[in-house]
Amino acid sequence: MRDIDRVTTEEHGVPSLTLMENAGTAVVRFVMAMFKRARRVTILCGKGNNGGDGFVAARKFGDEGIRTTVILLAEPSELKGDAAAMFARMGETPIVVKSAEELKSEALAEAMKADVIVDAILGTGFHPPASGLYADAIALINRSRKPVVAVDIPSGADADAAEPSSVVRAKADYVVTFTAPRPAHIFGALTKGDTMVAPIGSPEAAIQSELNAHMITPRDFATFLADRDPEAHKGTYGHALIIGGSVGKSGAVAMAGLAALRSGAGLSTVATPRSVLPVVAGYTPEIMTEPLAETEVGSISPLAYGYGRIEAILEGKRVVALGPGIGRNPQTVEFIHTFMLDCKAPLVIDADGLNAFEGAARKLLGKNRPLVLTPHPGEMARILDVHTSEIQKDRIQIAKEFATRQQCYLVLKGHRTIVALPDGAVWVNVTGNPGMASGGSGDVLTGMIAGLMAQTEDVATAVLAAVYLHGLAGDIAREKVGEASLIAGDILANIPEAFKRAKMSLAQKGFTFHA
Repeated sequence: MRDIDRVTTEEHGVPSLTLMENAGTAVVRFVMAMFKRARRVTILCGKGNNGGDGFVAARKFGDEGIRTTVILLAEPSELKGDAAAMFARMGETPIVVKSAEELKSEALAEAMKADVIVDAILGTGFHPPASGLYADAIALINRSRKPVVAVDIPSGADADAAEPSSVVRAKADYVVTFTAPRPAHIFGALTKGDTMVAPIGSPEAAIQSELNAHMITPRDFATFLADRDPEAHKGTYGHALIIGGSVGKSGAVAMAGLAALRSGAGLSTVATPRSVLPVVAGYTPEIMTEPLAETEVGSISPLAYGYGRIEAILEGKRVVALGPGIGRNPQTVEFIHTFMLDCKAPLVIDADGLNAFEGAARKLLGKNRPLVLTPHPGEMARILDVHTSEIQKDRIQIAKEFATRQQCYLVLKGHRTIVALPDGAVWVNVTGNPGMASGGSGDVLTGMIAGLMAQTEDVATAVLAAVYLHGLAGDIAREKVGEASLIAGDILANIPEAFKRAKMSLAQKGFTFHA
């Protein structure tokens, strides 16, 4: 982030004071939108640039007629650079605190009764642990029962932490950060509320030149949110083929087939064992079906290749999804391996389609056609023949290395799903919630990926869109039924609303995500 700010100022001519002014303004806008009845705000400021953002916010709150108290944890003479400049413009007389004893004063006790507390003590450039007066101020915030909004990051937190950390930090009900999130914002469980990522003036060129990982936002797949051509027809949006299902697991492939349609595909066909087909066909009339030869246990048999059956079914399909409900019968595994070698169409593999390659990662190559793999950590561990804990230790690096080595698109599912591309680019998704840990959720995602891939040759954009919209549909479902009662069908039902909300968010400045 320091590099981004430097490039913004040195190469794009945006003054650093402008960045700070915009940051403080963003905090005020967020607080006023979130706490419409707030009349008193207390801002705790450190002596660095995080405090400078707080000084700007204090001035802006005053302009809005909100009574503001600034607690400065340093002598004014200690302020330097932009922070000193914004302090001079502030117009508020701060309560200057130089010792832990002074934090116990009546004036401080009264200030902490404000409607909202703004934490502008330490920013993302800080390296834990906090100590001295700052640690005491953090403890003061943590004793407060008032809502706390953190500027950039909760004071004391390590911005580079890619997992929840035990370091002492200030509590935060909300976080307003700037330009782009840091690892801790995404993985660190810094708040139970929303994190707002506000633009403050850095051009896209500066951000793209400095970031090695990206957070998926609707602007990354805006083409899928645009209005459709009035002259379009079902062929315009492609035909997705879903292969899977077995006796007892017909719902998986049926949901995947419908999810492809709900994601915009023009046509969706499900190829499934003969005895399973009536159940799939009865799921929804919009799905077309194809019967396949089956094993004695009702899963797909290698005999499905007989008389050119598979070749005929593949004709005209823009994308194939393999695996939902397909089972692990040895004959079915044989079918999967043969299909993997023969299929020339873009291919998505999920569920037991992935388990068929347990310990055989080398066979999952995407050189001959686009290949998308969607494992959860357990499936990824089986593919690599390691323990699941090894996957969870460094999900981003493992995903990146696998995707580049195998030249595939890897969707490593879980809290903060990781999308790694063949060129080494890594994306993190911040939609979704624990309620989606329910059977069938992954099948819906597989269908969505296939449905979006059917509409474009831009595989990366289709995958990013599917992952984001799938999580968003789950978040919308949570609003309606709660986490405990959420099922895959709820995700499927809310795909249309997810598209609507994603489209609406394109017009907003910045973006917000939930911890």
